[in-house]
Amino acid sequence: MASLSSVTVAAISNAPSAVTFASNSAALFPSYQFQHFPQLYLSRSGRIGIRCSYAAASINEEAYSGTIDVKADVKTERIVVLGGSGFVGSAICKAAVSKGIEVVSLSRSGRPSVSDSWVDQVTWKSGDVFYANWEEVLAGATAVVSTLGGFGSEEQMQRINGEANVVAVNAAKDFGVPRFVLISVHDYNLPSFLLTSGYFTGKRKAESEVLSKYPNSGVVLRPGFIYGKRRVDGFEIPLDLIGEPIERLLNAAENFTKPLSSLPGSDLLLAPPVSVDDVAFAVINAVRDDDFFGVFTIEQIKEAAAIVRA
Repeated sequence: MASLSSVTVAAISNAPSAVTFASNSAALFPSYQFQHFPQLYLSRSGRIGIRCSYAAASINEEAYSGTIDVKADVKTERIVVLGGSGFVGSAICKAAVSKGIEVVSLSRSGRPSVSDSWVDQVTWKSGDVFYANWEEVLAGATAVVSTLGGFGSEEQMQRINGEANVVAVNAAKDFGVPRFVLISVHDYNLPSFLLTSGYFTGKRKAESEVLSKYPNSGVVLRPGFIYGKRRVDGFEIPLDLIGEPIERLLNAAENFTKPLSSLPGSDLLLAPPVSVDDVAFAVINAVRDDDFFGVFTIEQIKEAAAIVRA
């Protein structure tokens, strides 16, 4: 988000209005007819300027017109999305572009094959988080968003869900990136002994790293089943045809199913699916809102998305 330094704010708030300037000028220089009044402008270099010019019959305007520059700190949001070419990652990139946020994606596959216009507005980098040139990837970043995760053997899940995210969190911290957002997973109200697979333990390890290194600016989103149009090997899988009706049904029956939510494993059936767009817009809220940090449930993700959509 753009922010102006106190010097700039003071300069703008104290700048005379056209009426004041004209009346004071007439009193000081009664014989001159002023034709222009102060104008504020923003230069390409991000500086706020006050431009004043005046003219009279006996005065050369070019000789006396000038520009007063007041420097300002203008910050541009720049997020790095890890896994930006994937299902969730691409939705986040698209949402960020729509909100005027500069986006860099780091993924093994690099640029996706889709030809949508927003794709051209993202800087796509191919690479592996374990061997990434972080100095180049994280330069100027205001937030890192990780969508890293996947299934496989126990070792593979521990590595991609846990270790890869831990590496990313530490890299972001070392390079001074102020915020980190992790896409994790809902625990479905399962008993702890059923959460011992590499998928869940890896995700929880990553969560701990985020909350430890970013106690006041780290965000963990825990969606359940995420639906939308997912592309796999060039084919589009319309997960929304399943997820959206189920979400509506469960929301409509919430008053009846809520008493069952305390039962172990009940959320395997009762946790409402989440639109990939809701996840993406919740990330945008996390990137922009300094008071948005900690662990967020399915319902809280939807609430955060609604704020951005409004």
